[in-house]
Amino acid sequence: MFQLCTEIELLDESESIDFAGFIAGLVDEMNGFEKGMIFYLYGDLGAGKSFFSRAFVQYYIPGQKVKSPTYTIVESYNFSTNTIHHLDLYRLCDPEELEYLAVRDLLKENFVALIEWPQKGAPILPPADVEFEFVYAPQGRIVKIKSISEKGKSLVEKIMLKTQ
Repeated sequence: MFQLCTEIELLDESESIDFAGFIAGLVDEMNGFEKGMIFYLYGDLGAGKSFFSRAFVQYYIPGQKVKSPTYTIVESYNFSTNTIHHLDLYRLCDPEELEYLAVRDLLKENFVALIEWPQKGAPILPPADVEFEFVYAPQGRIVKIKSISEKGKSLVEKIMLKTQ
């Protein structure tokens, strides 16, 4: 499959919140929950992965307290018939731990999974649809976006169309 890549510059927290809402809106537009979507979130500590995840969840559930799953590994947020699974694998010692958490059972239907530090879950994690890499910039952040699956390619095409 041909991968699509693009970059977006986020100058401040407000733009970061808008970006997460923009991605969430595109997921809605594509019926992404129904099909299930997996986003891998890469970046150094403090680069914006958890901030993006919090804003993404709050797009769907305004005012929801979204805590980092650094110690619990997984936090799930249910609304309507959909679920957002936020995984932070930073403290994962062995990918096999994901089997004990029944991660494959979480990723069945009507979900979006936001997975921080996905490299720590290989080879247990299913592949991503889209990879987001958050990179420090002189002012704000750069988000590098790459499609991995056909669903991901559709999302990245929409991102590119709406940000040109």
